[in-house]
Amino acid sequence: MSGKTGRNIFIVLFRGVGGATQLPTAPLRKSLTEAGFGDVSTYINSGNAILSSSLTPKQTKAEIAAIAARDFGFEKDIMLVERRDWRSILKGNPFPDAVDRPTTLHVFILAKKPEQSAIDALLARAASGEHLLVRDKVLYLHLPDNFSTSKLPPAIDRILGTVSTARNWRTMEALGKMAEALG
Repeated sequence: MSGKTGRNIFIVLFRGVGGATQLPTAPLRKSLTEAGFGDVSTYINSGNAILSSSLTPKQTKAEIAAIAARDFGFEKDIMLVERRDWRSILKGNPFPDAVDRPTTLHVFILAKKPEQSAIDALLARAASGEHLLVRDKVLYLHLPDNFSTSKLPPAIDRILGTVSTARNWRTMEALGKMAEALG
């Protein structure tokens, strides 16, 4: 479960990066490295990082949040996923036929596990052809037509009663490969 440094490997997902909210990748890597995190890398300019840490997940997340606020004025939610859990998310994809069109398959990392009644309410809103499955704190969403025109993504946090951040399958796989490369 650990990288070259003998620490746990984490995938860090910053929520709400893009548009008016930017999180510059080179300065972010520098700040995280200077704070003592190892193996720091980023992936595209949409709030994705990978790093190793000897801290607990809770401590790691708190330290990253403090750095983001102090150095970048970024105070939105941050989701942290351990590499072994990322592997499980990728292996657990309930829509394997969708990987050929990776921008139609999205994974939402949820801050907490939603109630079954909330999941049922979200399922009831799915249009014909839209598919979703929630496993613990992960929502898989397959939208074969168009993510931006679906009515589901904007309603997910409200209906499930938790905050989330989403990545398309291409990004999920890329982050997984980067994390695996750390050893």
